[in-house]
Amino acid sequence: MATYESLIKIKGSVGDLVFYSLNGKNVVRKKSGFNKTAFKKSPSYEKVRQNSSEFGHCSKAGKTIRGCIEKYIREAGEPLLYQRFAKLMTAVKDCDTVSEKGKRTVQNGLITEEGMHLLKEFKFGEKKNFSAGTYISEEKEDIILNLDGRLSAGEIIMVTVHVDLETYTAEFFEEKIPVSEDREILFKKHFQENKPLLYFLVFKNKEKISHMGFI
Repeated sequence: MATYESLIKIKGSVGDLVFYSLNGKNVVRKKSGFNKTAFKKSPSYEKVRQNSSEFGHCSKAGKTIRGCIEKYIREAGEPLLYQRFAKLMTAVKDCDTVSEKGKRTVQNGLITEEGMHLLKEFKFGEKKNFSAGTYISEEKEDIILNLDGRLSAGEIIMVTVHVDLETYTAEFFEEKIPVSEDREILFKKHFQENKPLLYFLVFKNKEKISHMGFI
């Protein structure tokens, strides 16, 4: 970009040059080499198209999941948490080994052990997450919340998230779980498992969140 002085003011394109006014000065620059048609069809842009497609998918997937637990995310005290969560979605997507590059999905990543491990390890702001000693198991029509014996809470909240990351839709069921000395707590299934079920657990003590995260 360069400025120029002339008695004649030019605005618009002349050959490979573009003339316009910026902050009261006459400016000239070369036309961009970007071409929309080439971007969509040229083999040289193939990797760029693949990365762009997967990036957009991960961004939408993260927003879909976050929307189900938004009120707890607000208490994490981290305004830019959504950026870290988007990076998490990218890492989970990379666990999809069955799809070709450019078509890998978060949903396929979540059905892998590594992908779920990444989700469970994610820390929401300064709130503590849960160790491997707190986990979900199943028994016929019931879900069992297995609690780490070292943890205690005045209030326990479970959010079951039923998510479809092909259509970017989700529904969730939130419930308070009675606090007891029992380390195994039963509760009912709320959704069919044709799509991944995610379990988000919250521990509160004296009305404040002490732990939260996916288990």
